[in-house]
Amino acid sequence: MLHGGRIRQVGAICYRTGAIGLEVLLITTRDTGRWTIPKGWPIGGKASHRAAEQEAFEEAGAKGRVSRTIFGRYAYVKVLSTHMRVDAVVDVHLLEVRRMAPRFPERGQRKQAWLSPQEAALRVKEPSLKRLLLRLPGQSRLK
Repeated sequence: MLHGGRIRQVGAICYRTGAIGLEVLLITTRDTGRWTIPKGWPIGGKASHRAAEQEAFEEAGAKGRVSRTIFGRYAYVKVLSTHMRVDAVVDVHLLEVRRMAPRFPERGQRKQAWLSPQEAALRVKEPSLKRLLLRLPGQSRLK
């Protein structure tokens, strides 16, 4: 769970081709309501891309094709249930969304928005996550 003195998490940048071109799915956090991507703790026995895929489903209902390769990493300060603040690093995988499940574990607990990568970057607070989102349009192949 530790990565260079920080806690480690896994996450997914969920994307699709929509009416405005490339669209990215952002969700809000349950506690503060800030915009982010689906992310969570590594799952014992699962590769990081599979854990990221599971987080995307549990938090947003997103189902699709996940990349095994880590697209990038970003750092943020995580507030634990004990109110302790810890530095976290998130290994981010790309997930091409093929469908959105109507029922999923955290349905109704978060807001969702499909946005251009540029608009998504404006909504998130973490500078390194902004940079990852802005790298998306330049990708000739996202898979």
